[in-house]
Amino acid sequence: QVQLVESGGGLVQAGGSLRLSCAASGGSFSRYAVGWFRQAPGKEREFVGAISSTGSWRGYADPVKGRFTISRDNAKNTAYLQMNSLKLEDTAVYYCAADYLYNNVKTSAGPDYWGQGTQVTVSS
Repeated sequence: QVQLVESGGGLVQAGGSLRLSCAASGGSFSRYAVGWFRQAPGKEREFVGAISSTGSWRGYADPVKGRFTISRDNAKNTAYLQMNSLKLEDTAVYYCAADYLYNNVKTSAGPDYWGQGTQVTVSS
């Protein structure tokens, strides 16, 4: 099993940037694909982006394409979500999730392992 802990959330002005981290422990992180999800108040959890175990494949939801970038450092057992040009509608709790299968981290119903989430608030 793998445990995931997100960090890096906070309050940022619209147009600003944040980098979230997802630190893994307790498992072979390099074997897991990682997905990022978010949940805004009153809304369902939604897919943000995903990266395969080796980093060869990446995919993003349309609302964040061109603004968000996912990366990972398997030597540090950490995945990252770089968020640029933040908008008010990006305000949400952001979660990372892991699964052996890349396709499973592209849907909120798929991943076996989840972090506790980190709050991102974008202000005007």
